[in-house]
Amino acid sequence: MENIARQKISMNLEVMDMLNQQIAKEQHSSSVYLAMASWCDQKGLPRSASFFYKQSLEEREHMMKIFKFINDCGGAAYSPDVTKIPHEYASLTEVFELALQQEISVTQSIYKIVAKCRKVNDFGVENFLQWFVEEQMEEEQSIRDILDMIELMGDAPLKLIDERIPNE
Repeated sequence: MENIARQKISMNLEVMDMLNQQIAKEQHSSSVYLAMASWCDQKGLPRSASFFYKQSLEEREHMMKIFKFINDCGGAAYSPDVTKIPHEYASLTEVFELALQQEISVTQSIYKIVAKCRKVNDFGVENFLQWFVEEQMEEEQSIRDILDMIELMGDAPLKLIDERIPNE
């Protein structure tokens, strides 16, 4: 007999599909950051590597938060395929520029889901996503700050730049 709690989903089905797409984006981000961490490790940039290992873990936690939320609401969360992860980068600046692009893309995706929630009156999911809205603003700002620091340091040796990467 089917579990009675799962017989009726408590979110809009289109929103659930968008959340499953977001799961894939979060997992992709986690994998990209893992590749960036590895590149930094290989280049002898331990603080940058640590930054991206932490980012990778955070993105996986975001993915799991959404995954669990969908299932808790009676929906069906799907484990994503991860493909097309770049592993080579031209510079540390490029790594952080691509990380910022990644975060902006995730932010825009979250905003689209929030907009859809408002359109279909899915207040529960909209409320759930508010944490992600704030988190994305913080993520983008931290990477912008790093890019500003890299630009200010100009032609300084990579080791000096790496020593100033936040390692929280």
